[in-house]
Amino acid sequence: MTGLAHMFALCVTFCAFRGASAANNYNCNGPLVSALPRSSFQSSSQSSVSYAAHHAKLHRRDGAGGWSPMASDKEPWLQLDLREQMEVTAVATQGCYDSWDWVSTYVLLYSDTGRAWRRYRHDDGTEAFVGNVNSEGVVQNKLSHSIRARFLRFVPLDWNQSGWMGLRVEVYGCSYKSYVADFDGRSSLLYRFNQKSMSTVKDVISLLFKSQKANGVLLHGEGQRGDYITLELHRGKLDLYINLDDSRPRMSAPRVAVTVGSLLDDQHWHAVHMERFNKHVNLTVDAHTHHFQTQGEAYSLEVDYELSFGGIPLPGKPGTFLRKNFHGCMENLYYNGINIIDLAKRRKPQIHSVGNVTFSCSQPQLAACTFLSANSSFLTIPSAAAGASATGGFSARFHFRTWNAEGLLLSVPLGPRPQRAQLHIHNGQLQLTLRASGHKSEVSPDYTVNDGLWHSVSLETSNFLIRLTVDSELPSEIELLAALDLRGSFYLGGCPDADCPSPAFQGCMQLISINGQPVNLSHVQQGMLGNFNQLHFDTCTITDRCVPNKCEHGGLCSQTWNTFSCDCSGTGYSGATCHDSIYESSCEAYKLTGGSSGFYSIDPDGSGPLEATNVYCNMTEEKVWTVLAHNSTTPVRVQASSLQRPHITLLNYGASPEQLHKIVSRSEHCQQEVVYNCKRSRLFNTKDGSPMSWWLDRHGERRSYWGGFLPGIQQCSCSLEENCVDMNYFCNCDADTDVWANDTGVLSYKDHLPVSQIVIGDIGRAGSQAIYHIGPLRCYGDRSMWNAATFYQESSYLYFPTSPTEPASDFSFYFKTSAPSGVFVESLGLNNFVRVELSSPSTVSFSFDAGSGAVVLSVKSHMPLNDRQWHYIKAEHNVKEASLQVDQLPARFLSAPVDRQLPIKLSSQLFVGGTTSLQRGFLGCLRSLMVNGRNLDLEERAKVTPGVSSGCPGYCSGSSSLCHNRGRCIEKSNGYTCDCSQSAYAGTSCNQEVSVSFDRESSLTYTLQEPFSVMLNKSLQAESSSSSRAKEDFSFSFITSQSPAMLLSVSTLSRQYIAVIVAKNGSLQIWYHLQTDRKPDVFCPAAANLADGRLHRVRVHRVEQKVYVQVDHDIHRKYTLSYDGELVLIRTLTLGKVIRLDAFQEEVREAASKGFVGCLSLVQFNNVALLKTALTNPGSSLVTVRGPLVQSNCGALADSSRSLQDQTVTTNNGKKKHNHETQNDVAVIAGAVTAAAFIGACALAATTRLLYQRRQAQRDDVVKREGAPGVYIDYRTETRPHGSMRENMKEYYI
Repeated sequence: MTGLAHMFALCVTFCAFRGASAANNYNCNGPLVSALPRSSFQSSSQSSVSYAAHHAKLHRRDGAGGWSPMASDKEPWLQLDLREQMEVTAVATQGCYDSWDWVSTYVLLYSDTGRAWRRYRHDDGTEAFVGNVNSEGVVQNKLSHSIRARFLRFVPLDWNQSGWMGLRVEVYGCSYKSYVADFDGRSSLLYRFNQKSMSTVKDVISLLFKSQKANGVLLHGEGQRGDYITLELHRGKLDLYINLDDSRPRMSAPRVAVTVGSLLDDQHWHAVHMERFNKHVNLTVDAHTHHFQTQGEAYSLEVDYELSFGGIPLPGKPGTFLRKNFHGCMENLYYNGINIIDLAKRRKPQIHSVGNVTFSCSQPQLAACTFLSANSSFLTIPSAAAGASATGGFSARFHFRTWNAEGLLLSVPLGPRPQRAQLHIHNGQLQLTLRASGHKSEVSPDYTVNDGLWHSVSLETSNFLIRLTVDSELPSEIELLAALDLRGSFYLGGCPDADCPSPAFQGCMQLISINGQPVNLSHVQQGMLGNFNQLHFDTCTITDRCVPNKCEHGGLCSQTWNTFSCDCSGTGYSGATCHDSIYESSCEAYKLTGGSSGFYSIDPDGSGPLEATNVYCNMTEEKVWTVLAHNSTTPVRVQASSLQRPHITLLNYGASPEQLHKIVSRSEHCQQEVVYNCKRSRLFNTKDGSPMSWWLDRHGERRSYWGGFLPGIQQCSCSLEENCVDMNYFCNCDADTDVWANDTGVLSYKDHLPVSQIVIGDIGRAGSQAIYHIGPLRCYGDRSMWNAATFYQESSYLYFPTSPTEPASDFSFYFKTSAPSGVFVESLGLNNFVRVELSSPSTVSFSFDAGSGAVVLSVKSHMPLNDRQWHYIKAEHNVKEASLQVDQLPARFLSAPVDRQLPIKLSSQLFVGGTTSLQRGFLGCLRSLMVNGRNLDLEERAKVTPGVSSGCPGYCSGSSSLCHNRGRCIEKSNGYTCDCSQSAYAGTSCNQEVSVSFDRESSLTYTLQEPFSVMLNKSLQAESSSSSRAKEDFSFSFITSQSPAMLLSVSTLSRQYIAVIVAKNGSLQIWYHLQTDRKPDVFCPAAANLADGRLHRVRVHRVEQKVYVQVDHDIHRKYTLSYDGELVLIRTLTLGKVIRLDAFQEEVREAASKGFVGCLSLVQFNNVALLKTALTNPGSSLVTVRGPLVQSNCGALADSSRSLQDQTVTTNNGKKKHNHETQNDVAVIAGAVTAAAFIGACALAATTRLLYQRRQAQRDDVVKREGAPGVYIDYRTETRPHGSMRENMKEYYI
């Protein structure tokens, strides 16, 4: 952020603080209730005259000493009329005098007119106020933000269970002066300037407004040069269009809005404040602020003639407007300090009024009711009370708003034969259904209604038709065979019996009329009309849970009445709020998970704000190199340039400066080669040493050194290495000779890398030439992965600053210890805290308090975790859920309460390895600690902290990868060993490929569910279903020339399945059949022919409905399932031919029946390495092998194939040097030799196999009885490197 922008932000923050605390500055805390007359008090009921509402003044003992409702009152409330609009800053409560009656929690409602009410919400989103614990104590609650209202309601939520509800209250605040204007939708105010145009570099606009309409222009101004500003209410949200242009002609671009707020058509006051300084704008609606920069090239806003408020009148046509006008009230409208409404009210000449603008807010307050429950809410209106329709039949009209895609709106029983008309929301659209015995008629307008906006509905019968009209759309009709008449009550929102479909309606309704008669909701509430259940009257409690957007990293937010969800498709992130990156943090991490050289997306800051970056990972050397290429990879020839007009090339790495900085800073070493070939082209001026060519670092700073890691030394590598052609110069090119010279250097000072720009300036003389080449940025090592600290005193800890309140908090790290318990990380807030600890030798606990009480989430391992081995932990809390992952154990999840979806607010330091109490500290090693995408430098902080040392002792604590491909390094007293049980590889270092060749009849089946364990597994799944989620992670490599072919299938006892097949055309298909009553989901991530005899790698990862697929080194492709269910009771995992085909669709059945011919390797499903498990456990009852399986080496096969192709290419290239006849001779000879070699190899293979089969046939019985354990290689101890393909092939028959 620039200094100017930073000062502007501070200024805006200070102004906002002044506005928020204005009430306190004016001592706005006087009592407002004590002087009110008796008529200002109302209540839903009173238990007796002595408990009337007017007795509810604080400290008073009149009557029974307070207000108390009747015991039968289902929705009790106490209401105050402050006589005029006041600013309220605090409320206080007491119980009834000398009694057992008091209220322990309550909510506060406020209103301008006493008709439409709004619930007060604290800054943290909660609504409840803390009440009393006895009858005489006074509990005062200061409002986190003041409100302006005339009417207040106290609604008890909980009370003393040994007594009853009792209230005495006081309200604190002060009088509130305001200037109000009422716009009727056809009017506006014009503020005309003293000159032709007004040009400003700073604007401040503030106002309050309320409306029951979702659309309307609040403010508009424009200028002839292209400037404009429009503030418009659109679909219940506030849009700001602003552009600062200049006089230069440009192509017209569509106007782009900045949108803030939601549900602003709720008939309540909303505050708008906009500040602009040059191109920087802050737009605030209520408590939500958006910071942005304006479009256009200028820094001032130039508006011609006038600003209009309330609409955009058409010039020359009074009363005609270009856009929909604002319909509602505005209050305290200021433009750059000018009180617009005050000028209009005093009829000042600067203000021109269009239409009927009045100066009192007379907007009708429409009473609404809220249907709270999707299971049990309903409103019943008797048909007798509604009266008869003038046209016969019936009619019903009402307005509603909701977020839910399903819900019953209206149900009407009809005659003469038993039938029922039902209007409900289905898939977000209205659907009218007429049900009769054995017959059903339906009609559904193609119109979305679950968007949170008010929609009007009319349903009526006329002339043998039922007509449905929604908003201003064309009506939809159902034809009737006979006239209808009413046979019962109208049911709105739901039914008290089972005759109505579920779910019930969850949302708001208003303006309800039956047969042309308005329904008085006050009579319903008082029990004088109809019946109801789970309703709130006089208020619409709809909430927009997607404003502000709680989905991170660009995730799309959608919602229902009770919750929201995030669509993370295409973001590169996953999780409930798109918080978790789906990519590894570095190439080093990809290698540890079994990756090979290729293009990858890395996300070095994990859950942080930076997106993933595409890089090439070179894993062919001992070091893993991360390579970032740029847009100028080929050598560039420069033939004309000078210091006045230099040659300039900008280098683009496909990554932002922030991404480049993160990659470089995380690496142990980075370098970039610079090659400069010159002829009479100097790098430095030989007279004064000033640079004639230079480069810019990633910060845009000019650099003139051309090699090494010591910046500031204007030399080339030849000078540093003392091997320049002419030692009188620091660079070979500075000798300025007529022959080509070369200066090549490797830049390795990380703070300056990569090179962002190259500037060449000495090619202006005769004979001057230069050719330069800037290599890619190359880095190796991951400083964060092995950044470790050892804690050897229980009272010791490291501390780091915490971040401001973020929507999500996550902690990930590795640990090893021999202690039975200890706290890993802890941080405290005023009312919040977070802690991750080893609570017992086998249990990790994640405890936190986000404002709704302490919660503990634990994962228990079946093995001790204090075994001095590395273990991984990731704990996350977001507004939707908390999760805890330990090693490869199933993750535990805990959903946040619907009404308490809050972030954790921390204010203290983050303590690592200990606590603020200096007790229960951690003893052992921590490494790779990442908090919210930030890597914490444990080693650096440990250097200055007593009781903590940098690094961690042991063989398995270094950055060198002793165990590969997810192998786990285990410390021994005299060395280490690699546990490859979680890896698809084998060998002492988990780097030996496990491959098997299949033929058409071959199959390998791994059974996960034995019949005797089904009931046990059902109970285990039921127990863990609330804390885990649907998830699969599998991968394999294959070579085949067959299509179709079955690669892998997973089947369950409930007839679900997953199948990965090669289709008839050679493409890869993934089938998910999770709902047996629906069609399966089919994905085709690779449309190319994969049955090409080449090695292909497939990786599939699913989390709930999201499926991520990578084929070879292609980017991860994301797919969405139609259903997010789990695989219930997985029965078998099968490679190759499948015997039981009844559950499969036709295309899968065909592939399964043909099996697989080729090589499969590195097969892993979740934590099961299928091939390795089968080969190392031949006698296991869980493994079934059919047909011949030949131990092979897919990698060697692929290498041979590539080698043969390379030889062919090389031969073809060499042939170009010979004449046509020679080419033919070589081709004939090569063909003959190849054919002879192939025939010989085939004969040898056939003979070998025949001999082997004969010998094996003699041992079949022994194999079947004993499992032939000696036949299989023990992959846990095998260290012999692969020899030739023939030496590595063994054949098995079972």
